[in-house]
Amino acid sequence: MSKTYKATGINLKTQVLGESDRIVTILTREFGLIRAVAPGARKHNSSLGGRSGMFVVNELLIAKGRSLDKITQAQTLKTYPGLAQDLGKLAAGQYLAEIALSQALSEQPQEELYELLNAHLHQLEILPKAEISSVYTYLSLGVFQLLVLAGLTPQTQTCCLTQKPLTPDLTNPNWQVGFSVPSGGVICLEAWESLRRKREKEKWENRNHSEFSPSANSSIPSYETVVHRQEIPVISCRLSAREFTLLQQLSQPEIIQIDGIRDNGWLSIEQILRQYAQYHLGHSIRSAILIDSYFAANQP
Repeated sequence: MSKTYKATGINLKTQVLGESDRIVTILTREFGLIRAVAPGARKHNSSLGGRSGMFVVNELLIAKGRSLDKITQAQTLKTYPGLAQDLGKLAAGQYLAEIALSQALSEQPQEELYELLNAHLHQLEILPKAEISSVYTYLSLGVFQLLVLAGLTPQTQTCCLTQKPLTPDLTNPNWQVGFSVPSGGVICLEAWESLRRKREKEKWENRNHSEFSPSANSSIPSYETVVHRQEIPVISCRLSAREFTLLQQLSQPEIIQIDGIRDNGWLSIEQILRQYAQYHLGHSIRSAILIDSYFAANQP
């Protein structure tokens, strides 16, 4: 007789198996990520049909198998019907689920990730349907907090180059700050430009020195002192003072302003976090295409 175990989990991915079965990838509190067969789930009268759908939270009884475990019982605890009724909410939910899938571990508890994902799905579901800005706001917040949980927190308060605090100047329409995806956060553009000029000067001086040095054509071995030089960070994009303010608010969600879509504020933040997540997680976020299509179709 097969060994069985109980788990509470949310369905994050499904795929067809055979003529009537379905493989479900489930994020569980107790055992992290598991893949299990829902036998007969695609049959018309199957009790596992609805229970094996996306974003359904079940209390499960699962039988251990050689290659795949099998769901033997499922009791639904929660669903998110509001996500399926709004393309923007559904796309945002799939986006967050994809990030959660990429960081979830198997065979160990993932309660914090499970609770965080469910909290953001709930928040997306209860948003007013017409508020496009809210979808982008809570998507950005969800992505940011999932990155924090994964130990990939973007540096938003201090410069990655100087480690000094950065404060946006909202009175200056030309104020900007850089964001470096490889370096992990924001960059003071004045410090970046100063370092770039310094490196250019050193490069020019070293080239002149090598051309006119008496030892350049000498057969006598020369010794070179190796000096470590600070790398010039790659600036992935530049943020206005307003966009930078929104980015900083993600680490203080209690003061987030639910606006900004009129001037693409939260849209810009989502784009930055998308680049950051894809770079540090090592793969593209496929669901992001749906978000792009949604915004393009609903842009005023």
